[in-house]
Amino acid sequence: MTLEERIWRRFQQALVTYHLMDDGDHILVGLSGGKDSLLLLELLARRQRIHRPQIRVEALHVRMENISYETSTDYLERFCRQLGVPLHIATTRFDPPTEGQHEKPACFLCSWMRRKQLFNIAQELGCNKIALGHHQDDIIHTALMNLCFQSHFSAMPVSLTMRKMPLTIIRPLCLQREADIQAYAEQQQYEKQLKTCPYERASNRTTARLLFEKMEQQNPEVRHSIWSALERDGRLVQ
Repeated sequence: MTLEERIWRRFQQALVTYHLMDDGDHILVGLSGGKDSLLLLELLARRQRIHRPQIRVEALHVRMENISYETSTDYLERFCRQLGVPLHIATTRFDPPTEGQHEKPACFLCSWMRRKQLFNIAQELGCNKIALGHHQDDIIHTALMNLCFQSHFSAMPVSLTMRKMPLTIIRPLCLQREADIQAYAEQQQYEKQLKTCPYERASNRTTARLLFEKMEQQNPEVRHSIWSALERDGRLVQ
C-alpha cells in the first residue's frame, strides 16, 4: 500500500468510525497553511467530488496582524484554486500581555482570536461544521499534557458539538500519524509556513511530545493503548 493510499484509507476510516460527515454538510476548513491543514483540505476536496454524502467545502486562512506566522497568499490561492475550493482570508490581532500581568499567555490569545474568526465566518457562510487539521499525535500529546500538568484525562475531541452556536468541530485527520503527513507533504512539495513568532518556545506540549517519543521507543503499541483508553472513556466524541 502506498503512502497516499494509507492516508486516504485512514481518512475514510475516521469519517465512518466517528461519524464526522453527513449528507448536506457545509464545511469550513481552518487553513493555517501548515502541512496538516493543507492535507486536510486536499482530502476533503477529494471527498467533495464523491456523490454521497454530498458536502460543500470552503477554506479560511486567518492572518494575525502582529504575528509573522503565515503562508504566501499566492500559494494558498493557487492551492485552493487547483482543488476547486473557495478561499477566504481574514485578518485579526490581539494585544499581548505585558510583563507581570496575570493574564492568558500570548499563545492562548493568538489561538483564541483565530478561532473566534473561524466561528464567526463559518456562521456568516452558513457552514454547519468546522474542520481542523489536528492529527493523532496532536490528540495524544494533548492527553498526556493534560494528565501530567492539569491533573485530568482529556484530549481534543474528534467531534465536538458546540453548545452556544450551531457548529460542530471535526478533526478528520485524527487517525493519521504525523510522520506520514510529513512524508506526504515532502512528496507533494507543500510550501512551508513562514514561522517567526516571538512567543514560540519550549512548552508543556513540547515536553509531552518528547515523553510520547520515549514511550513509543519502549513500547511501540503505546499509541494504540492511549487511543483505546480515550475511546473507552468517551473523550473523542462530545
